[in-house]
Amino acid sequence: MDGTPTVVSDVMTSRVVALRTGAAFKDIVKTMRDWRVSALPVLDDAGHVVGVVSEADLLPKEEYRRGDLDRYGLVQHPTDVHKADAVTAGELMTAPAITVTPDASLARAARVMARHGVKRLPVVGHDGALKGIVSRTDLLKVFLRDDADIAEEVRREVVQRLFGTHAEELRIEVRDGVVTLSGLVHDTALVPLVTHLARAVEGVVDVQCALTGPARPPDLESDVPDSQRAAPA
Repeated sequence: MDGTPTVVSDVMTSRVVALRTGAAFKDIVKTMRDWRVSALPVLDDAGHVVGVVSEADLLPKEEYRRGDLDRYGLVQHPTDVHKADAVTAGELMTAPAITVTPDASLARAARVMARHGVKRLPVVGHDGALKGIVSRTDLLKVFLRDDADIAEEVRREVVQRLFGTHAEELRIEVRDGVVTLSGLVHDTALVPLVTHLARAVEGVVDVQCALTGPARPPDLESDVPDSQRAAPA
């Protein structure tokens, strides 16, 4: 697909700053400020990703500076209070880290982010080593794909595969990522499938399907009174 991003390695940032488990609290804050990021992967001594420290992990230090007790004198958020006492990345991090592999599809990465409510994912090799990081912004790059490229792929990978020699009779238009399919098809049972497959093409925003089947022959008996119709043999 000529440069079109399809997997995580196509869009991820390879130059990534990471922390060791022993990184001190102030060093973590400074690193986030210097790199202008809100979360950092944490590595063990072997370079494997073991967790992630985010701004949310650091905030309890300020939130519980004076204590946060309810009227019964009980801590409202024990986990956060524990993090308020933490001073190293290993103590602060959220573990295990939610990660994705470089060969994962962009759709899979998006599902993982949505399921876990995170804005970015460390990208790790099959050995657990850090390869990069992918963010929500990175995943959206696929929607910058040129309309002509989308139309060409929809025709080649979807329409021609489903309709064969009849594919040339169909019209495919793409504008701002929205695919419009029109024309006459001989098997209307394939219409839902072609719509589904076209929507799955990288960069497609929506699919408008105006495909129609062959005209039905007129019912010659529709105007014949029931009394004049031939009785079945």
